[in-house]
Amino acid sequence: MKYSAEVFGRGAELSVEKEGLRIGGRFLDFADFLKIRPINHRVYVDLLGGETVEISMLGFSYDGFLDELCDCYSKRGMEALFVEEQPVMRCEGEYRLADEQGRGIIVLLSDAVCILPMTSRAVRIPLCFTREIRLEGYLLHFEMQSGAVYTVGRMGYDTMPFAERAQKAAQLAKKQREKALANIMTQEPFDHKGLFRTGQPELYWLAATAEGRCAIELFTDDESATYLYEYKESTEEFLQNADEAMEAMGIHREIIYLSPEQLENKPLYRMSVARSEAVRFLRARSCGRLIHNATHDQRLKDFLNSQE
Repeated sequence: MKYSAEVFGRGAELSVEKEGLRIGGRFLDFADFLKIRPINHRVYVDLLGGETVEISMLGFSYDGFLDELCDCYSKRGMEALFVEEQPVMRCEGEYRLADEQGRGIIVLLSDAVCILPMTSRAVRIPLCFTREIRLEGYLLHFEMQSGAVYTVGRMGYDTMPFAERAQKAAQLAKKQREKALANIMTQEPFDHKGLFRTGQPELYWLAATAEGRCAIELFTDDESATYLYEYKESTEEFLQNADEAMEAMGIHREIIYLSPEQLENKPLYRMSVARSEAVRFLRARSCGRLIHNATHDQRLKDFLNSQE
């Protein structure tokens, strides 16, 4: 739908599209959004580059425009979190992260909970890595194995059903993951195994670690490669975070090694990197990859033995 409004003090025609907002001849990609702020019948869009776009004089179209903008932004955020399955529940409620809180869209999936605020802080919470899911009053706390805590709640009558379904989904996801991992065999030098997503047990990865280095082999339908990482934390901490990071990334391996310049041409990946701490975890420690060829096994041994 097209809207007439005033932007930068001049009349303009606006249209909300799947990947962003078009203002006259200018297109604002959702990947560049920092925050959407509705104030006194005006909509302010803060961009990551520091610019603020003020949209006013929407008249009776204000509510319709804001709803469509927020809805499309949330859907694009789900794509950036690589969500493919259908939602179990979708509610509006409060959220609390380590350094941000507010109201947004809360979505329950079969294996995760997504928090979609009107900021660039969209979060995917993998239920298989929750240590505890606790309902206190109207707030639902997700305590992760890594120690991180996410809180959602105050969803009206949906709060209790959401909590109950999330707890049951977490129990099922953990059982499914345990069963799937039991069917995966490790082989030297790999001694750690993981899944990309609970619902896709045929897609998995193996890891080998040695003295602050880790090699991860991805087993997907695509051509194989071994991805290399260097880390300074303990191996236990690295692998724990790697488990969550691989789940967040899914099978989208390209996002690991693309340069900032290359990301400019892939706005969905750029949006994912900006929103996902887990994806940034992998990118920050990535130090190369080994293509499968005649020298692969020897190069892998050299890397793990710190000879290259």
